[in-house]
Amino acid sequence: MTTYGYGGRGRMGLGDGTPPDLETLMAVAERLTAALQAEYPGIAEYGMIIQRQFEQSAEDGLPPNLGRIRSSLNEIAIRAGAGTGSLTFTQRLLDALGL
Repeated sequence: MTTYGYGGRGRMGLGDGTPPDLETLMAVAERLTAALQAEYPGIAEYGMIIQRQFEQSAEDGLPPNLGRIRSSLNEIAIRAGAGTGSLTFTQRLLDALGL
């Protein structure tokens, strides 16, 4: 499974192949939501759903609800255009979570 960590200039980059930590997933979800708000404000709610799932996981110590995350990522993938930041962050989360 591919993981994403922080690369140069604060960008997300490929990690060493270990599973992603929750902090990294939360950072990618935050960037996804910001990209959605800029590019597709009408579907930014899906980014917020993903963020809430990771935040809840951090609070209760349980795994995030991958079903809700997958559904939201699928909705974004259907609506976001190729080459957009929204689609890039969506793909990163799908890959990192193995969805």
